[in-house]
Amino acid sequence: MRWFVYILECRNGSLYTGIAKNVKRRLKEHSQGKGSRYVRSHLPVHVVYQETKTSLSAALKREAQIKTFTRKIKLRLIQTAAACFLFMGVGQGAIAAEAAMDTRDSTSPFGVLDFVAWDHSWNNHHYSTKKIEKAAELMEKAGVAFIRMDFLWNDIEARQGYFSFTKYDNIVGILDKHHIKILGVLGYSANWTGQKWNEAPPKEAYISYAMTVVHRYKDRVRYWEIWNEPDSPNYWNPQDDMKTYSELLKDTSEALKAEDPTCQIVLGGLSKYWPINLKKVYKMAGKESFDIVNIHPFTDPLKKDGIQILKNNYLGVYRVMEKNGDADKPIWFTELGCPGNDNSSLRGWWLGRNPTEWEQAAWVEKVYGEPLRWKGVQKVFWAFFRDTPQHFSSGIDYFGLVNGNFTQKQAYLAYKKVSSEYKIKLN
Repeated sequence: MRWFVYILECRNGSLYTGIAKNVKRRLKEHSQGKGSRYVRSHLPVHVVYQETKTSLSAALKREAQIKTFTRKIKLRLIQTAAACFLFMGVGQGAIAAEAAMDTRDSTSPFGVLDFVAWDHSWNNHHYSTKKIEKAAELMEKAGVAFIRMDFLWNDIEARQGYFSFTKYDNIVGILDKHHIKILGVLGYSANWTGQKWNEAPPKEAYISYAMTVVHRYKDRVRYWEIWNEPDSPNYWNPQDDMKTYSELLKDTSEALKAEDPTCQIVLGGLSKYWPINLKKVYKMAGKESFDIVNIHPFTDPLKKDGIQILKNNYLGVYRVMEKNGDADKPIWFTELGCPGNDNSSLRGWWLGRNPTEWEQAAWVEKVYGEPLRWKGVQKVFWAFFRDTPQHFSSGIDYFGLVNGNFTQKQAYLAYKKVSSEYKIKLN
């Protein structure tokens, strides 16, 4: 049964948040003095915001969350929704905050991680516009529904307060043309902040950048990941048991939900000790601070019990979710892959020997098989779509489904096969 979360503007300008099955009827009750004591003493009132929830529990959770918002955040929520959604005729300025069909989304579990934003000297200009077009075309043919990509802070706000979106408008446009949805990663620290790229950012500056990006792309991007691998010193410093990250996650999530109430916040992908680090986030940031649990459960495909190892890691995460009353939340594996190159002179990856192209292809089929039947597992993003020759100087450079020159590897054919079989089953 549908429930509604609504906000009233009272005679004195204050904002009152409540829930109801029927907002029009509840407004009438308030107006007749039959509602809450506070509203009764501040009549007249009118509805300025409403959003739909699928259950009483969900409505109560959202009501509680909105009540924690500052007045400024509530007004931003109201203004944003008013600009984005149709009026529904329930009192003055009532709005629907959820669209019946979201063109930014796909139910397909098939995703990839790729570095389409890499066009810098430090990555040897990995992607030009022409190469992005080629990659997107091959992704579409393989059945890729989602791409996980960076919206690099230093690209977008190279000088404080000056934003440039030309590069990302182009990338988003190309992906949209090929029907590929986006999971946007918001990071890393811009040079002007005085922090190294992998150091915790100044919180207010980061939130300003994140809100500006979401405002720009909220009609085309629904999912936003707050940083990448905050549990790894490679991507986040200082390593303080997730404390600083949890603070950033909580405040950024609140701000982005005000900017776009329909966006989905994805936890920064956890790289190790998944149950332990997830437990820390629950304790310090709370389950309301993210909509999707996100882990990077890399597993050695050369081990006979590789899928069982993967399952054990998943189960550890799921049990933590259960203990925190969050078992219904989706789980995404936003990095899962392995090399595909048997050159004996190539240095191995962090889990050992580099698999061959055929072994890589076999792993593709496995990770898009049984794991998608585990409770909560909604999407798997293969890392990477395209090889990154000579960037990592190891087998990591050969995680791609396609070679650096875009020729198809056996893994690409395997991905295309399993995605096609998935579509057939749906039909």
